[in-house]
Amino acid sequence: MHKDILVIDDNPDIRFLICNILKEKHFNVRSAANFDQAVLEIQKKLPDLAIIDIKLDKTDKDGIDLLKQIINKNKSVPVIMISGHATVQIAVEAIRLGAYEFIEKPFSAEKIINYVKRALENVSLKLEKDIIENKLFHSFELIGKSPSIIKIRKTIEKLASSESRILIFGPTGSGKELIARKIHKNSGRSQEPFVILNAALLKEKTYEKELFGEEFEDGNISFGALERANKGTLLIDEVSEIPYETQANVLRVLIDQKFKRMNGSKDINVNIRLISSTSKNLSDLVKENKFREDLYHRLNVMPIDLPSLSSRTEDVPLLIDYFKTKLSEINGVQKPDIDMKNDSLYTYNWPGNVRELRNLVERITILSSNESKEKINQVIDDVLNPSSKIQDNMNILEQSFQSPLKEAREHFEKEYLTNQLKKHHGNISKTADFIGMERSALHRKLKSLGIKGIN
Repeated sequence: MHKDILVIDDNPDIRFLICNILKEKHFNVRSAANFDQAVLEIQKKLPDLAIIDIKLDKTDKDGIDLLKQIINKNKSVPVIMISGHATVQIAVEAIRLGAYEFIEKPFSAEKIINYVKRALENVSLKLEKDIIENKLFHSFELIGKSPSIIKIRKTIEKLASSESRILIFGPTGSGKELIARKIHKNSGRSQEPFVILNAALLKEKTYEKELFGEEFEDGNISFGALERANKGTLLIDEVSEIPYETQANVLRVLIDQKFKRMNGSKDINVNIRLISSTSKNLSDLVKENKFREDLYHRLNVMPIDLPSLSSRTEDVPLLIDYFKTKLSEINGVQKPDIDMKNDSLYTYNWPGNVRELRNLVERITILSSNESKEKINQVIDDVLNPSSKIQDNMNILEQSFQSPLKEAREHFEKEYLTNQLKKHHGNISKTADFIGMERSALHRKLKSLGIKGIN
């Protein structure tokens, strides 16, 4: 299917030129001459990519306003801004708001095509990554035969059909999101949105906006997590990180099932099921006056305690088998021969829990799938027991200090690029996109370092 591109420019000559350039490359192209026409086209169908002139004559609104419209509808749609008169400040503002790239006029046909292809390829890579993540970690399989996991499975079956709020306790990487997804998947809301708000990743001043959304003077709306999750399920991950002042507003939503957007005056009614998760002891935070007691009791209607991986080591072989099967299928390599009797797998503390184990299996699958069981054992021991390699690492470090800067840098670059190429199965385009380098520049770098094609 050909990608749909929307070109917005008030200059008919430039608009015609860009459209023809894209049509020659077999893109589906639509165009608009002003803000109002562009809005109509966006309402008809959100494009796969938009090219927008920053300055649109004969209107109070410009390309920046259109950029906001598209980003608010779907942040994954790449937008390329073009202008012959924009200041550096405007260009910086466009990028800050979410534009993929800024191009100054005049520009060549080759430049336009290159930026379009890169932007679409970037979206494709993100989509591919999301699909992989979905296959791997959102498959709604809770792997394990330990008593604690068996108990959690039974709890999930009972809670899925209810509308009760759930609070999932568990250390980082233990699978709290997986539990929440499984509950949603088996609930009456399974066909509705499942939205995640990771409170630990938000800046202090953005919580209100991310939760409740925001209304702008120009009429644009940025929808928050509550609205996006309407009729479905909202997971607030690491709920302990929500600022104390914001907690009161969350409490009001739970009581009234309505809220106001930032800068808004109208009540927004929502119907959501709320699941919260935390790696911290909320009851201790309540005692320390760092978490509201009334909110804690509202959230903790149905608690689920997820154990650490180190407390259920009998599940390690099952998890390894699951991850290596999935990862080998996705990466198109044979399943690695991992020795399940390796003591390191069971004596290691696993501070990163299931996520850390998954990362280890992924590393082995991508880099060592063809290696012998003995060599894979060595990889496991090196990763899980790094203290045994301290002296070797010290020697390597000492040697690097004795090397000229250029030589040390080249050694690192060669190791890094070789690893990335293996990870992306020798695909130059994907590797270049991942490391943030132009494809042609990567070719030159590989040649200068003597790195040949990797399959």
